[in-house]
Amino acid sequence: MTGSFDHDEGGVRQRLLDLANERGMSLAALSGFIERNPSYLQQFIRKGSPRKLEENDRRALAQFFGVDESELGAPEENSSGQAKARRRREWVEIPRLALSASAGPGALGDGEETIGAFGFSTKWLHEQNLEGAMLSAIAVSGDSMEPLLRDGDEILVDRRPNPPHEGIYVLRWGDALLVKRVQFGRPGELTLVSANDAYPPQTVSRDEIEIIGRVVWKSGRL
Repeated sequence: MTGSFDHDEGGVRQRLLDLANERGMSLAALSGFIERNPSYLQQFIRKGSPRKLEENDRRALAQFFGVDESELGAPEENSSGQAKARRRREWVEIPRLALSASAGPGALGDGEETIGAFGFSTKWLHEQNLEGAMLSAIAVSGDSMEPLLRDGDEILVDRRPNPPHEGIYVLRWGDALLVKRVQFGRPGELTLVSANDAYPPQTVSRDEIEIIGRVVWKSGRL
C-alpha cells in the first residue's frame, strides 16, 4: 500500500519512523504521548491513515524529537519566525546529557556535554510544578532498577534543592553516578534501595553521597 503515497508523504512517514528508532521509542508509546490510541502512528506510517498528521500532533512530535515541523509535513509558512517564536513559548527544550546513571563518572550541571534535547510542553511543566531551567535528561545504565527503570531508559532529573523525601534520585557516590530509591532514615544516614531484588539495600553516611536531583519522568521502550 505504500506505493500509493506521494514522495513527500512517504518521506514524512519514513522520517518519523527513523526518529522513533533513533530515540528507542515504540510507535505505540509515541501515540500515547500525543494522546492517541496505541495503533494511531502505526496506521499512519504503515497504511497512510490519516493521510497527514494533524497540526497539534505534528507540533508535539517535532518538539519531542527536537526537529523542525517541516520535517514532519508542516507547510512552509509553519516554519516562519513567528511560528517558531510561538513554539518557543509553548515548549521548553530540556538538554540530554552525555551521562549514564547507575555506572560511570560525572554529575549533572553546567559544562556537561549535551547530545540533544527533549521538548516538553510549558503547560505540562507548570502543571507538574517543574522548572525547565532546572531539568536535565540522562540515560539509565544497568539493571539495578529493573523493572521500574530499564537499561537505556531516559530519565528527567529535577536538580532543584528541595527538602528531601523518599523517592527516586540520581546520586554521586565517589566516582559513580547512581539512580536509586532513597529512604531518609536516621539523621546522617541514607538507605539506597534498588528495584531489582538481586541488589540488597545499602545504608551509607549522608556525607558520602551527593544528591544530584530527583527523577520526575522516564521514557523507554515498551
